[in-house]
Amino acid sequence: MSKSKDSIRLQQLRELKEKAKIGGGEKRTEDQHKKGKLTARERLDLLLDPGSFEEIDALVEHRSYDFGLEKQKYLGDGVVTGSGKIDGRLVFVFSQDFTVFGGSLSEAHAEKICKIMDMALKVGAPIIGLNDSGGARIQEGVVSLGGYADIFLRNTLVSGVIPQISAILGPCAGGAVYSPAITDFTFMVKSTSYMFVTGPNVVKTVTHEDVSFEDLGGAVTHATKSGVAHFACEDEKQCLQYICKLLSYIPSSWKERPPVKHTKDDPDRKEENLNTIIPENPSKPYNMKHIIEMVVDKDEDGSSFFEVHELFAPNLIVGFARLSGKPVGIVANQPSKMAGALDIDSSVKGARFVRFCDAFNIPLVAFEDVPGFMPGTYQEWRGIIKHGAKLLYAFCEATVPKITVITRKAYGGAYDVMNSKHIRGDFNFAWPTAEIAVMGPHGAAEIIFKKEIEQAADKEKALEEKVEEYRQKFANPYIAAARGYVDDVIIPSETRPKLIHALQVLDSKVDENPMKKHGNIPL
Repeated sequence: MSKSKDSIRLQQLRELKEKAKIGGGEKRTEDQHKKGKLTARERLDLLLDPGSFEEIDALVEHRSYDFGLEKQKYLGDGVVTGSGKIDGRLVFVFSQDFTVFGGSLSEAHAEKICKIMDMALKVGAPIIGLNDSGGARIQEGVVSLGGYADIFLRNTLVSGVIPQISAILGPCAGGAVYSPAITDFTFMVKSTSYMFVTGPNVVKTVTHEDVSFEDLGGAVTHATKSGVAHFACEDEKQCLQYICKLLSYIPSSWKERPPVKHTKDDPDRKEENLNTIIPENPSKPYNMKHIIEMVVDKDEDGSSFFEVHELFAPNLIVGFARLSGKPVGIVANQPSKMAGALDIDSSVKGARFVRFCDAFNIPLVAFEDVPGFMPGTYQEWRGIIKHGAKLLYAFCEATVPKITVITRKAYGGAYDVMNSKHIRGDFNFAWPTAEIAVMGPHGAAEIIFKKEIEQAADKEKALEEKVEEYRQKFANPYIAAARGYVDDVIIPSETRPKLIHALQVLDSKVDENPMKKHGNIPL
């Protein structure tokens, strides 16, 4: 008799767990697929190592009795939560299920997410959120809003403690957008994911603007214009693959070092092409990415450089790479875009990236070719001063190993900002083509030799001569090297071995900031 009862109970449990896997049912699953979207569980199958997912709270149901909700209950309540592994490393995940109440967030739904966030914090493992939700569950009123706030609080408290990654795989609107905004990296999928505080209908009512979902809050919009999205992926599969790739560069928590990957690439490899990559004409652009890719480790797929925020503020390049197997954060001016000048967007982009690397013990390598900050009323009136100061603050505050390579221009305040020796740069190298000065030779000559040029019979020729005089005297790396502001002027082809040796020297670096509650970054 007892055996029979046990069999019934076990059968009942199996049936409940199978029911939880169905979500909103076959019809809604079909609708999800027709939109080009995967289900919550299909996404986890692609993201995590096979067989590694351990679900919790599969049997949770909502507790609402208003508006007939008591007659509509689904096991799991619209979100799948648990832990699993990516490349053998523990991660915690939540995956919202759009087939259940449109993935809307209820009190129980929020509690499930908060529970795994708390667990991730306790054990020191990344948290990955796969967002696909219509927003707060309207029928629950303020209770659902409170659920969002509970999540926002945890996002803030765990920031800098464990990595937080958000994937937007459907709609994400209203208050729901603020959780991804606080997390470290946001992924979106072209044509199927959207983020906005208010949708197109409300925009039209309030501002009389006609705008589509895609133009207002699509992946391309947020990857190019707002900078909200770090990655705009072609489809969900690519999105999940990119998340796995990103995790391969970063540690599981601030207490750990980034994961080292074995490489066959010779640490002493020299790239002779670097000796001629800088154009003779100092005004001619070149692609800084070519330098980065030649210097960092090469793996089976090519360069180990993994760019972040590629489509936003392209005048500054940020991303992860490896040098002798060890992850580093790359921050580089891009001379082929806006001459590599720093503006509002690039300063904010760089500051955010530098602070992430510093929080998670990832050494920073800066490649510098910057003519200064972008001039003009548009930049000044929108706060280039305070926004540029964010990048300065981030580099000053960072205590991880910091190395700079000046390839060409390092002018004015931008020289200081781009991890100069004066703001605790550990190793600062310059190529022979480096020009380190208050400003460019042309502008400097016009100021310094103004009288001589005005009095000359041939003003144009006099200006050219004075520009060349200034260039020979100041537009080179040797005055800075003489004062120790540059540790060495190196042959460009030797950049890779120089950087790897510097990182080895700095492996045990300890640097601290003054005791404080926290600083006040110029926001």
